[in-house]
Amino acid sequence: MLQTLVHYSLHFLVPGLIAFIFFRKEWKKAWLIMLATMLVDLDHLVASPIFDANRCSINFHPLHTYWAMAVYTVLLFFKKTRIIAVGLLFHLFTDYLDCELFKI
Repeated sequence: MLQTLVHYSLHFLVPGLIAFIFFRKEWKKAWLIMLATMLVDLDHLVASPIFDANRCSINFHPLHTYWAMAVYTVLLFFKKTRIIAVGLLFHLFTDYLDCELFKI
């Protein structure tokens, strides 16, 4: 229960805080964009089984790999893709924390 609460709070609430702090002029838009980056989890659909509570997403699903993280990091350098990059990288950070804190 605690794991689920922490995981989804980090996925949904903390991006709002990040948006408010770093993208204050357009924080609502930034928050929505960061929430939209949750679509990165569509790569779970190619896994078998699709959901496994004991599996760490990092470096297992295609869009959760270190190579993908490198691409997301490059996106930080372009103003038009910066909010998307922040959302994707924070999403992966959240998944990483989930793996580490709860040792799945």
